[in-house]
Amino acid sequence: MQRFANPLLRHVLPRGYSDAAQKQQCLKYLRSLRTLQFNGLNTVFLGETDIPESLITGEKSSEEPDLRWPIWTLVHAGSCQGWVPWQYKLLLRCDLPTHQQNGAFQEFCESLTTSHGKCVIVTRDKTQLRRVRAKDDKETETETLPPALPAIHIASIKCCPEVARANGHELLVVPSSYNYLYLMDVAWSSLKWFIINNRNNFSLRSIDRTHSYRCILLSDLIVKGLENMTPNKWNAAFNRVKRWENYYLGTLS
Repeated sequence: MQRFANPLLRHVLPRGYSDAAQKQQCLKYLRSLRTLQFNGLNTVFLGETDIPESLITGEKSSEEPDLRWPIWTLVHAGSCQGWVPWQYKLLLRCDLPTHQQNGAFQEFCESLTTSHGKCVIVTRDKTQLRRVRAKDDKETETETLPPALPAIHIASIKCCPEVARANGHELLVVPSSYNYLYLMDVAWSSLKWFIINNRNNFSLRSIDRTHSYRCILLSDLIVKGLENMTPNKWNAAFNRVKRWENYYLGTLS
């Protein structure tokens, strides 16, 4: 019996430790966020989303599952006031640099200083997500890593805390296990539903004797999709995140 109990305990105990570590990470994040907000910093969420060609055209065939469809990556930021007045980045996945530079993040921080003053920039770290998806036997090892990383990587931008501080901002990583605390997911959902429901209105067709052509005004579609996430929707989503923050602060403290 002892032989069968030990493997079970080895599985249960690390999971309990992992859950406790995630709760402590969330509590540390929320306390840091509240301190920065109390010191007068505005909260801005920075994120990315993938926009596959099949979402834009609606023509992906289930008979070709191995076909590699082009994917665009959209990088943008928002706050309770709406989208940040910064020229968002829309890059084709294959054009993304192998070694990300912080030039785009520097540009973002400078624009943010002009439009919002000093801010706490909340983002999601892709390397953190990969650690969460790791196998159970590696979870306890990764959870012991410090939550503050030297650089935070999203698809096309390397977010450096030093660059943020040089512009008067602070950089925080939202805990990957607490998705309700990340405002950008609501904005991306709004954008993609707009694309699905309105992509035909941004399409032009040309038919000749042998072929039929379809032109999609992608830039206009993206712009209108972003506008669909109005300041009122941003404010409502921001207040919803605020309630979740208060809930976790009350239950995890």
